[in-house]
Amino acid sequence: MIREGRRGGVGGIGTKSSATDMVTEFDHAAEHAIVRRIRDARPRDGILGEEGTDTDGTSGVRWLIDPIDGTTNFLYGMAGYAVSVAAADERGAIAGAVYLPATDELFTAIRGGGAACNGEPISPSPNRLLSGALVGTGFSYLPERRAAQAARIAAIIADIRDIRRMGAAAADLCYVACGRLDAYFEQYLSPWDMAAGELIAREAGCRVGDFAGGPARPVELLAATPELFEPMIELLARPIGDHARNT
Repeated sequence: MIREGRRGGVGGIGTKSSATDMVTEFDHAAEHAIVRRIRDARPRDGILGEEGTDTDGTSGVRWLIDPIDGTTNFLYGMAGYAVSVAAADERGAIAGAVYLPATDELFTAIRGGGAACNGEPISPSPNRLLSGALVGTGFSYLPERRAAQAARIAAIIADIRDIRRMGAAAADLCYVACGRLDAYFEQYLSPWDMAAGELIAREAGCRVGDFAGGPARPVELLAATPELFEPMIELLARPIGDHARNT
C-alpha cells in the first residue's frame, strides 16, 4: 500500500517531535491496516504503534509497530524505509518482521528459530577487523543531540572502514544481520524502532546490546558481528576529544 502510494505522490505531511521529524498520511494508513489485521487475528493482545495506537491486552503478548521507519526516506523517494512489526512478551521479542518495500525484501525471525530474508537463512559478515568495518548509525531529530552524535562520528571514523547513515533503524539492523553492515549503533530510539530488527540481528548470529555490553535498550543500541562487538564498545567509549589528540 505505501509503495503504491509513494508512486502516486505523498500528501498529508506533518511533523512530530521537531520540524524535521516527518509523518505522512501513509504512516497513519499503514498503522491502521496493521492494527486491524492484528486485532482480527489476536483480539486479546496489546498493541503499541508509533502513530498513536496504545492498547493494553490480556494475553501477555504486545505488538510493537513502526508503519514506516524512515519516513524522511519515504517522503524523498529514497529506498531506505521499512515496515517493522514485532510481537513481544515479558522476555522481549518473540517474532519479528521487517519489510523493505523498495527492494521487496522481507526479513523475519522467531525467538530461537533463526532469521531469514525472503525465506532464506541469513548470517552476519565474517569480518573480524575493526579497521575494515562498515558501520551504520543514525541521528536524533533534535539538533542538540544530533550535534553530539556527529562529534562522535568524527572521533571514531579514522578507526573503521567507513560510516553509513541510511535513515531507518529497522533496516540497519537487518543489514547487520545479513552482512551488508558489520556493525550498527544508535541512541534515542523508540521501542518500535528496534523490536523486530533487534530480534532479527540476534537470531542471525549477531551480538546485540547497549554501549556497555548490557541488554539492548532504545536509548543505546549496538549490533555487530560477534568478533566486532567488544571492539565497538571500546570505540564508542572513547572520549570525543581523543580524535583531535590522535590527529
